[in-house]
Amino acid sequence: MRRPGPDFDAWLARTRAEVDTALDEHFRGLAPQLASHSRLAAAVQYSVQVGGKRLRPVLVLESCRASGGRATDALPAAVAIELVHTFSLIHDDLPAMDNDDLRRGRPTNHKVFGEGLAILAGDWLVTHAFAVLAAAPVAPELVPRLVRVLAEGTERMIAGQAADIENERRPSDAAVVQYIHLHKTAALLETCCRLGALCARASEEPTAAMARYGRHLGLAFQIMDDLLDVTSSTEQLGKRARKDAAAAKQTYPAAFGLESSAVQARREVEAALAALEPFGSRADRLRELAWYVIQRRS
Repeated sequence: MRRPGPDFDAWLARTRAEVDTALDEHFRGLAPQLASHSRLAAAVQYSVQVGGKRLRPVLVLESCRASGGRATDALPAAVAIELVHTFSLIHDDLPAMDNDDLRRGRPTNHKVFGEGLAILAGDWLVTHAFAVLAAAPVAPELVPRLVRVLAEGTERMIAGQAADIENERRPSDAAVVQYIHLHKTAALLETCCRLGALCARASEEPTAAMARYGRHLGLAFQIMDDLLDVTSSTEQLGKRARKDAAAAKQTYPAAFGLESSAVQARREVEAALAALEPFGSRADRLRELAWYVIQRRS
């Protein structure tokens, strides 16, 4: 496993800044049309601009670079994926779902703007994500492929969230846990890497390899999320800790135990790294991101 080099933090900060700049520029042009007669623009930008890891758009950009493309070619896809991710967080936090008061250390969207506007902000974000891809300055024949990949990933993420909610307060079931992880989290990270490879005009085989990397990375990420909910504090996480046990959710630690969960997270990272072998040194940043995912504390 490639541990991050001494310049990893600086590289990650620069790449996040690329994403933040692209988001700021995008919303600067949209603000007037969104602001009419409601606080929709404020609700949308509140959650988009709060920041966070920006892992998903970073994966889009770096998957494009590792596949031989330029990051600028993937910026619209990176923006689109972050809008979909933000939509999912706004809706996940609602009282009808996870009922969270904090997200990234700040009050959740519905706590600031009310449930109705939070729902509409999420609706607008997921719809607008596809408008961003439809207008991307790429080869015309690439647009429907990008839109289809994002739609498939978003549908799978929503199916995972539905399974998560429907199976609360039921006996722990390993098959259900694995379905939730594969759909709720891994599907969107796989989508990030697939979008990046497509933006680089990669052929079928490297695109599939990049998708495998994202899928296994997503599984590792969600196992770590489940573990951190048990082992970290609310202050460390920036959101309510130990909520999974309180809601009797289907989680990896509940199904397999803490020790086995940590072992499986590492196995998923190893599988992700194996998928990157065809890319050689071009994928070193993606290898470092895999280490970052398994070592994170929030």
